[in-house]
This record gives sequence, structure tokens and C-alpha cells, in this order.
Amino acid sequence: MAFTPARHPVRRAEILDYETYGDRRPEIRASAMAAKDRRRIHVGEHLTFLFENHETIRYQVLEMVRVERMVREADIRHEIRTYNELLGGPGELGCSLLIEIEEPRKRDRLLAEWRGLVERLYLRFKDGATAPATFDPRQVGEERLSSVQYLRFPTGGRVPVAVGCSLPALRVETALTADQRAALAADLAEAP
Repeated sequence: MAFTPARHPVRRAEILDYETYGDRRPEIRASAMAAKDRRRIHVGEHLTFLFENHETIRYQVLEMVRVERMVREADIRHEIRTYNELLGGPGELGCSLLIEIEEPRKRDRLLAEWRGLVERLYLRFKDGATAPATFDPRQVGEERLSSVQYLRFPTGGRVPVAVGCSLPALRVETALTADQRAALAADLAEAP
């Protein structure tokens, strides 16, 4: 699936070299973790949605550059392009979904049973309307799905009030807090 361009993509000029980033990492990391905390939504026992924004994606790119000690311009630009794909386009929210199941046998069984999961994820709005997730079908294998999924929700710019799943074996919905709704509203309003 080809995603539309990101709403407010991370630009090359915002990515520090890994030494300079290392000097500033504590402050950048603290801010990014606070942004992630406001955008992390636990749905049921096993699903964690982490809605991404400009700050969380910039942090991920900076971390990759630091860990991999990247200096080649082509490598850095590749990371920026890859992570920018996680952002939603205009009127969309992008997120990473973590399917968290500790016990390996149970995880393998449920990831096989839940192959249709991503097609049953949605955001619900105040008026009761829903927006289904869009996803890259390459993340779903022939026999099971990956425990990390990258999703987008076409909201039309509306702020959701809940995140849920309608898979028959996993019907669950979580209402968003006022802080979470405010964070997602700010993300939807970000100008490019």
C-alpha cells in the first residue's frame, strides 16, 4: 500500500550528527517520551497503539543514527523516508501497533488466529462513526501477522474519542482521555 505523504515530515536539517545528538540526547529523549506517553493507548490486554507525530518520529530517526553511527548521507535520508511513512497524511493519524503477548507459544497461536486483526481495528468519533485502519498488507504473512503493525486512520481531521477492535475473538474498545484527545487534535492540526 502506498501511503500519502506525511502531514509534517521530519526534514534532514532536523537530524543532528550522532555526536551532537549524544550531547543533547537526555533533553530530546525526555521530551519525546512525554510525547509518546500522551499518545500511547492500551486497548485490552494485548494491544498498544502508539500514535506518532513529528517529535516521536524525529526521535526515532535520531536514535537510529546514533545506534548505527550513521554518517553516510544516503543512509540518513533512507531512515528519514522510512520513519516519515509512519506519520499520517493530511486528515490521518499514523500509529505503531504493538501486539504484546509474552509467552511464546501463546503469542504464536494468537498471531495466527488473529490474522484478520488489522482489518478490524478502528477509531470511534463522538457521533458514533468509525474510521477503519489502513495498513500495509506485507505486514500480514500467509500464516500469521507480525507483532508490530504500522497503521493509518483516515479521520478527515476529526479527533477520535476511542480506539477499538471488532475482531470476534477480541472485541475491545478503550475511551481516550482528555489529554490523549488533545494530543491527537494537535497532531491533526500540525501544519507541514
